[in-house]
Amino acid sequence: MGGLTFDKLLIIGVIAVFVLGPERLPHYAAQLGRFVRSMRDMANGAKDRMREEMGPDFDDVDWRKLDPRQYDPRRIVREALSDVDPFAEPAKPVVARAAVNENSAYLQRKRKLDAIAAGESAPFDSEAT
Repeated sequence: MGGLTFDKLLIIGVIAVFVLGPERLPHYAAQLGRFVRSMRDMANGAKDRMREEMGPDFDDVDWRKLDPRQYDPRRIVREALSDVDPFAEPAKPVVARAAVNENSAYLQRKRKLDAIAAGESAPFDSEAT
């Protein structure tokens, strides 16, 4: 309701009494009452018109599902960005393994060290001095 509590409404009412004065307060209170009554009549009229136009299906609609206050924007965005189907059965966990690059520097060095350990001579570069 916009953060209005009973305390705040009471303070607004007391301020209205001081600002409007006792002479004009009954007039403005009556205007406020007429405004609230007309708003309620407009809402009921719209509801009756919807009931007439929709027919018997109007009573079958679950209006609580259409309440915008139930939606959490963070949850909606999270579900939209995730690749997981919320209605799918949970699958077994997948263990991610990195692809092995046979030409990686680590594996090349390991192959050279294994070859030297097997009895081959170490590579020699005559120009590397």
